[in-house]
Amino acid sequence: MIKRSSLLAAALVAAAPFSQGQAQVVTVEVKAKAETVPVGTTADDAADDPAIWRNRRDPAASLIVATDKKAGLYVYGLDGKVRHFVADGRLNNVDLVDMGRAGIMVVASDRNDEAAARLRLYRLDPATAQLVPLAVFDGGAGEAYGLCLVRRGSGFDAFSVLKDGLVAQVQVRLGKAPKGTIVRYLKVPTQTEGCVVDPRSETLYVGEENVGIWTFDARARGPVLGKLAVRVDGTRLVADVEGLALAPQGRKGGWLVASSQGDNAYVLFRLPDLAYAGRFRIAAGQFGSVEETDGIELKLGNFGPDYPAGLFVAQDGMNEPAAQNFKLVSWAEVLAKMGQ
Repeated sequence: MIKRSSLLAAALVAAAPFSQGQAQVVTVEVKAKAETVPVGTTADDAADDPAIWRNRRDPAASLIVATDKKAGLYVYGLDGKVRHFVADGRLNNVDLVDMGRAGIMVVASDRNDEAAARLRLYRLDPATAQLVPLAVFDGGAGEAYGLCLVRRGSGFDAFSVLKDGLVAQVQVRLGKAPKGTIVRYLKVPTQTEGCVVDPRSETLYVGEENVGIWTFDARARGPVLGKLAVRVDGTRLVADVEGLALAPQGRKGGWLVASSQGDNAYVLFRLPDLAYAGRFRIAAGQFGSVEETDGIELKLGNFGPDYPAGLFVAQDGMNEPAAQNFKLVSWAEVLAKMGQ
């Protein structure tokens, strides 16, 4: 295993210049189809990160799991109503993976102890929308921040992103007593949060908030040295780089989406080469506009008549005069507005 002390130097060496040209930047506008009930923590920065479970048999019965990073974990229906809440304190990011017969596994990054990150594992019951606690794992020494999952056969890997840029890769094995083991560390130079894995290419994408988007080999035995693949340029991608989401299509195609928090927008990069593909914002309509987004999630497929080609969910960092919440957007509308 590579020692933590050697990772920062390797990360700095990998941060080679990157340019995406100087094409004119156009930001299109879309409107939310729905919004969730605000989180329970008021007058504070609290809502943070969503994850989506798609019900293939009944798409309209799909569920959204999302964090109140001051209080716990919510389960929402697509109507935005609260279906369940787990009061587990400071849970920052969340992700889920459908393990078939083993169930829908939900993991949240636990920052209740800022010196010792934890990963909380739950099973999501799709019939009742209840979260059943299963286990708590070590997520690395430091403050828990970002989180993303990738399935590995009968188990999965969790990437526990700490606030200082360290990333702990945790192998999770399920069973009567689920077990999580840190197998290696990765590192980006400064504060980071959002991450997502493309299982087709075994690529881990990590957002360094003031710098850009890194790529790493997601395999436990792969090289630990990453590459700064997309830089913050203040025009297309504006700091902070917060949430990341992936929309895979075919063997290699699709989009990587990043929350460009500094100008309240979302940026599309075409896979696999990360070519810039456009930008959009969520403007006011039946529901309010969206600003200062932290976490985002995107899932392709039919979610019912309002979301025929996919569902995009974004945390709304303003939502005044109410507390922060999450907005739901039709991915088909995003692509249509962007001419994709």
